[in-house]
Amino acid sequence: MECISVFDMLKIGVGPSSSHTLGPWRAAERWIYELKSENVFDKINRIKVDLYGSLSLTGKGHATDLAVMLGLSGADPETIPTETIDIIIASIKNAEKIVLNNERIIDFNTESEIVFNKTFLPFHANGITFTAFAEEEIHQSTFYSIGGGFVIKEARTVHEENVELKKEFPFPIDKATELLAFCKSEDKNISEIVLENEKSLRTPDEIDFELNRIWQTMLECMFLGCHSEGTLPGGLNVRRRAFDMHKNLNIEMPYTSPQEWLEAIRHSEVKFRQILKWVSCFALSVNEVNASLGRVVTAPTNGSAGVIPSVLMYYMVIENHEADFKHIKQFLLVASEIGSIFKKGATISAAMGGCQAEIGVSSAMAAGALCELLGGSPEQVMIAAEIAMEHHLGLTCDPIGGLVQIPCIERNSMGAIKAINAAELALETNPENVKVPLDKVVDTMWETAKDMNTKYKETSEGGLAIRVNMADC
Repeated sequence: MECISVFDMLKIGVGPSSSHTLGPWRAAERWIYELKSENVFDKINRIKVDLYGSLSLTGKGHATDLAVMLGLSGADPETIPTETIDIIIASIKNAEKIVLNNERIIDFNTESEIVFNKTFLPFHANGITFTAFAEEEIHQSTFYSIGGGFVIKEARTVHEENVELKKEFPFPIDKATELLAFCKSEDKNISEIVLENEKSLRTPDEIDFELNRIWQTMLECMFLGCHSEGTLPGGLNVRRRAFDMHKNLNIEMPYTSPQEWLEAIRHSEVKFRQILKWVSCFALSVNEVNASLGRVVTAPTNGSAGVIPSVLMYYMVIENHEADFKHIKQFLLVASEIGSIFKKGATISAAMGGCQAEIGVSSAMAAGALCELLGGSPEQVMIAAEIAMEHHLGLTCDPIGGLVQIPCIERNSMGAIKAINAAELALETNPENVKVPLDKVVDTMWETAKDMNTKYKETSEGGLAIRVNMADC
């Protein structure tokens, strides 16, 4: 049974895509590690990177080539100052050289040595092959970016997923029914079960530290998005909207930091008709930062990174002005477990399942988490997650220009609103009357994903992507 940590589902990284940016970045890091482990790193004088399938078809718009270069250079997506990314990339392109792992300078022409193949490898839609040469080929390795920043090789093991090798959780869970059974037998809510599993990997202080780091990254991302104006990069000329929405919502109290900003909103008079505007503003702000290669939290992916923080902010500024870290922790624990159930039973990769696998899963995660905070039983939490996903089934991924902008940014707003609605519906539902359990929806989502035409799976070969040209924008 696969043991997925909270911090596997919620990762800090650089946008715009967990599968196309963070995954290839981590794959490049792992390849460098392989080269060193096999004592060939110091022999290399040339490298080549081949991108396949969705990584190739939408790789330019998703900054896959940039992520590969940054990973090969030894930069860390969690800590790199994002304002230096353009400088590093420009240096590599202009000099036609790359400093491998910030240690060895070799020749590197980005036009010839990052190859965008249009073919798909059989194992997964997101394939990337690294080849190293001395006078001849000395090492080759292929990785697959399977969504949410998870990276595997074809011989799949937990270790190869870039997931720390874990002993079995005290409460091993693959399905919602198993989670509910543990809640019943242990007389605990979902967040308590998840916390017990996490405590088998880390100390309580370490868990709190990392969860707070996740939350602070989310909060800072929303703050930055609400205070940044202008046009997003990439050629679509999409104007940032969170700045104007935030300005029009009139927060009068002065503030100089994300935390003061949060308190200013919580103590303002939010009119009923403004609630949806605030939720949309929070969601848009995150994904505008994501689209501009900013730092976000995969939740469970970068393309869907705005749903969970915006719903958590909704709880803090609308439902409970006294909410504190205890509530934030509870929300993130529940959300991560719901995400892991979808990952194990279906997919969180748009390249495999369309946008239902990203916005749909994030909406289900947020709905369930909100439901528990609002007093829902474990059964009602599962109902909330089921309702949210049920109304995202079949959602395609057809990004215009291969960019994580249209329709991706607005979909986070829609996913957040659906999550709130799903939580409210679940609280009014008697679990004895439920007709569709969460596990059935997970299965259905996976079957729908397998039936979906490839052109609607993050390839920009169908839907909006072929009906709206870059020139039209």
